[in-house]
Amino acid sequence: MRHFAVSAIGRDRPGIVAAVSEVLLRNSGNIEDSQMTILRGRFTIMLVVSTADDVDQRRLDSDLSEVGERLALDAVSVNEVSEFEPEGEPQASHILSVYGIDHPGIVHTVTSALAGQGVNITDLTTRLVAGKEAEPIYAMMLEVAVPPKTPTVEIEASLREACAREGVELTIRPLEQDTL
Repeated sequence: MRHFAVSAIGRDRPGIVAAVSEVLLRNSGNIEDSQMTILRGRFTIMLVVSTADDVDQRRLDSDLSEVGERLALDAVSVNEVSEFEPEGEPQASHILSVYGIDHPGIVHTVTSALAGQGVNITDLTTRLVAGKEAEPIYAMMLEVAVPPKTPTVEIEASLREACAREGVELTIRPLEQDTL
């Protein structure tokens, strides 16, 4: 089995997911993991797709490029990815919320503090929302995997220091684990 990372972005409109998934189905692709969202009016797709070993990658590339042209997408990419062990993926343990007046550097400062503590980010979403006054508010939500045996208080202290430098607020709480 082969795996491909497929991404596409373009002006939001109905039918993008249907067109991309149709090409994948025609090429015997199975969507295993996906993230899709609208970012500033652009629909964004990120997929990990499995295929048979004998899939024709040039045909897959060509078919997806044709869909991109037909739908006037900004970009479409297909890259083969090496095998991975899903059991080895980090499990999110905490949720962080960061918010404050928008300015450059918030993402870098917070993610650098996390990296310095060996914390893995498993999901990150940001949104710019209109503020009550004229200044927009930047909101960032992160799911993170805290390394085993790492005291959460140390991580929280590092994050609070970083957020204070940026003038943004922080909340951190354990993630409730759902069993499927």
